[in-house]
Order: sequence, then C-alpha cells, then structure tokens
Amino acid sequence: MADLQEAMGGLSPPSIYAAFGSKEELFKEAVELYRSKVAAPTGRALVEAPTAKEAIEGMLRGAVMAATEAGEPRGCLVVQGAITCSPSSEAVQEYLQEVRAEGLRAVTKRLKAGVAAGDLPKKADVNALAIFYTTLAHGIAIQARDGASRGSLMSAVDRAMAAWDVLVRA
Repeated sequence: MADLQEAMGGLSPPSIYAAFGSKEELFKEAVELYRSKVAAPTGRALVEAPTAKEAIEGMLRGAVMAATEAGEPRGCLVVQGAITCSPSSEAVQEYLQEVRAEGLRAVTKRLKAGVAAGDLPKKADVNALAIFYTTLAHGIAIQARDGASRGSLMSAVDRAMAAWDVLVRA
C-alpha cells in the first residue's frame, strides 16, 4: 500500500479506496492494466502467429520474457495472485481463476483453429494440449518468481516445443 500511495502522489488509503470503490476493485484494475501491458505479447502471439505451433511457442516465449523482465517483479501477477491470495479473498480468487480460464480458452481456441487450418491433425486432443501448454506457462511464472534464469526458462520452452510433434499425435 505504501508503494501505491507513493505512486499516486501520496494519496491516503481511504482516498485510494474511494477512487476505486474497494480494495478488490483496485486489485482488479491493477490486473487489467497488467494484462494490457505486460501480458499482451503472449495473447498477441496466439492471434498473430501463422501456425498453431508458432502461436504456442510465441506465447511461451512471451511468458518467459514477461516473467523475467529486468527491473520488474518476477513471475506473473495472475499466477502469483492465485498462490498468495488469502482464503478470506474468495471473490479475488474467483476473479483470478476466471482470468486464467480465459487464457486456457484462448489457447484452446487457437489450437482448434490450427486443426481447422490443417496445422494440427484432426484427431489432436486440443484440450489436453491446451492444458499442457497453459500449465507450462503458469509454471514458467512460478519458476521465474523463484529465481530461474531467462535462459533456463527458454531452454524449458525449447524442450516443450521439441515435444510438439509427439504431443499433437498422442
């Protein structure tokens, strides 16, 4: 709260809460700002990459870059929030769960588009693939928070993408 007060020109906590309605709404605003700035490249990769494989790789590499950005907190606000959220913040937990579910739906949608475009076999289990690669993206955030280097996380992405051909046929 002290950092937030300083960033907002010394506003008092009641003034900050008055501006946003509640601590929960303030947090949601912060998450939306984070998603629009820090997490945007991962979402763009899913939309702009020409193939499903390139989309997933771009998403994962974007996650590594965002989670290890110099001068920024390591990890991912949406993932870290799930880990550090107190049991008394059920509404925030549900909100973060929905944000993560949106990410999973976006990956699933991109993989389904890959099947439709012929990038993936028609029998590819897009739900299992989406869960696998989304789980890896979340794990990247946790590993980054724990101090993993950008290089080691990119190496993990290399290995996950090396498994692509086997996974899409499984």
